[in-house]
Amino acid sequence: MTRTRKGELVLRYVLLLAVLALTVGPFLWQLSTSLKGPTEDIYSSPPSFFPRHPTLHNYERVSDTIPVWDYAFNSLKVATANVVTNCVGSALAGYALARLRYRGRRAATLAFVLAMLVPVEGIIIAQFTTMRELGLNNTLVGVVLPGCIGAMNVLLMRNAFLNLPYEIEEAAYVDGANVWQRFLRIALPSVKGTVAVVAIFAFMGAWDDFLWPLIVLSDPSKFTLTIGLNYLHGTFANDERLVAAGTVIAVAPLIALFAGLQRYFFRGVGEGAVKG
Repeated sequence: MTRTRKGELVLRYVLLLAVLALTVGPFLWQLSTSLKGPTEDIYSSPPSFFPRHPTLHNYERVSDTIPVWDYAFNSLKVATANVVTNCVGSALAGYALARLRYRGRRAATLAFVLAMLVPVEGIIIAQFTTMRELGLNNTLVGVVLPGCIGAMNVLLMRNAFLNLPYEIEEAAYVDGANVWQRFLRIALPSVKGTVAVVAIFAFMGAWDDFLWPLIVLSDPSKFTLTIGLNYLHGTFANDERLVAAGTVIAVAPLIALFAGLQRYFFRGVGEGAVKG
């Protein structure tokens, strides 16, 4: 039994290391490439992860080639708006689906479940037509609006609110608390972890989105970072160092966000677990 358990433990660590290499390895390679100078061979065999003479010159070249910080600021505005609208809207909708009693609640929940099954590519033309009719084409508001409340985020909040004991709210109701007071003072503080999960998902979805901003935006001054970095691939396709530096710039805010909210994230995964 002891040998079997040791073998299982070794197998688990081997699998974890393999998954780690597959997920973190490409980012480390991009980081290494972005720090290599023009005289270093990035296609050497065997590959070298550590630059012989690390330099930040590639990052300076990115900012000289494209207005990367303007693009990043546009992405930050879109992502921040997406986080706020998703956290507020998903919390309100999730609480209504989980704690309030009204006719059609099950149908409303089913509608959110079905919304998750619809591929984005299938409705993107309808979204573009809607933005055009509203006069929001080529605006950052038009980028934010279709994703301001995600169906998955609503269901995460619903499941988190369902896990709260009803006795707490019943006691508050007996004390005279109305529905808004019960939501703001009792329910919402109890699901802060799930709110952090929603915030991370919303930020990542808005920051990494490429297809929708590419369709709705035409003014280069309003481009988000993902579209702006595409110029590096088109104009400097042979300079992988420049592309790698742009990729690291795009990924760094996501790493910082997750590092700041990771303790809430893992707690929120348990709060919003699917309930049978």
